[in-house]
Amino acid sequence: MKISLFLRFALAVAALSVLALPVPSHAVVQKGQAAPPIKVVSTSGQPITLNNYKGYVLVIDFFATWCPPCREAIPHLMTLNRKYAKQGLQILGLSLDEGDEQGVRDFITSKRINYPIALASQDIQADYGLRSLPTVYVVSKKGVVAEKFQGGSEETLRTMESLIKKLLAEP
Repeated sequence: MKISLFLRFALAVAALSVLALPVPSHAVVQKGQAAPPIKVVSTSGQPITLNNYKGYVLVIDFFATWCPPCREAIPHLMTLNRKYAKQGLQILGLSLDEGDEQGVRDFITSKRINYPIALASQDIQADYGLRSLPTVYVVSKKGVVAEKFQGGSEETLRTMESLIKKLLAEP
């Protein structure tokens, strides 16, 4: 299904306006800091916390099903998951589609997403200081934020993969 240029623009404006709300300055996570706690239940019913990912490199993808750049980045994340999962990479999708868990489940099925997805609470969004979509945090095996990526350009995706390889090689 093709999305008209106007609809894409309207969705992008909506995404930016929702995320342009003020975020407390103490909540903005910086590179080198411990990743804020996460406590969610996946769309398949699995409880998930940050402790589930100790010893793994974790990619946290904040996205929305209605966000065109988010939708475009998901196939790349699925490829990363297939390519590096056996080496210790884990991916967690956190959807900002509030109150639409069935819609998110349908989206997961239609895209055949191969990693867990949960709905991101307002608290998690604030803790991670979300300002735009997509936003991806890469967390080291020690639970420290290694980098934050915004947007889904090819360059961003290449840089992210390079960082993941480096982190996977660390003890």
